[in-house]
Amino acid sequence: MWNTYLKSVRVLIVDDQDFIRSLLRHILAVLGCSHITDAPDGETAWDIIIGNPPDLLIVDWEMPSMSGIELVNRVRNDKASPDRFMPIIMVTAHTERPRILTARDAGVNEFVMKPVSAKTLFSRLNAVIEHPRRFVRTKEYFGPDRRRKRVFVDFERRDKKKKETVVDPKTANQRMSQDQINTMLNPDHKESEAVEAGNK
Repeated sequence: MWNTYLKSVRVLIVDDQDFIRSLLRHILAVLGCSHITDAPDGETAWDIIIGNPPDLLIVDWEMPSMSGIELVNRVRNDKASPDRFMPIIMVTAHTERPRILTARDAGVNEFVMKPVSAKTLFSRLNAVIEHPRRFVRTKEYFGPDRRRKRVFVDFERRDKKKKETVVDPKTANQRMSQDQINTMLNPDHKESEAVEAGNK
């Protein structure tokens, strides 16, 4: 059963496709959200964020004029941003490993692959609201903590000199499953699996 706390959460959906915005609105309504706004592009979304900042942002990657990644960067780093700690869930069909790393390194809290299911979206909403990661600030990054307690896997090795993510060319274009994405973003937390299991 969906948690009632979502009723008071103000959500902004940003996607250039009318169908996707309508679908996400429907799923969120089923999950109990009653304060939902949407925008067809990043520029419109930014105006909404400045004028009436939501509690949570759900954003597509590919959009005209301003991509989802650009909007995330703006929320996290623009001096005019009213809430740099805003929880952000990226929803996209692009699930290649470098894309997930790029989204993570831009400051995305969670990542949901298309086509979107109510159970998966709820598990990610639950993660950002009930089990948020702490935020960290460095010279080059502000956003949810990206550090892991376990050893980096091959496609995330760190070069100490360049301080960049090194991607194995053999796995560069491999798509990741939702479970793999969840583990990458939340390697030490199993709540997402528990939530999904409890809602089956």
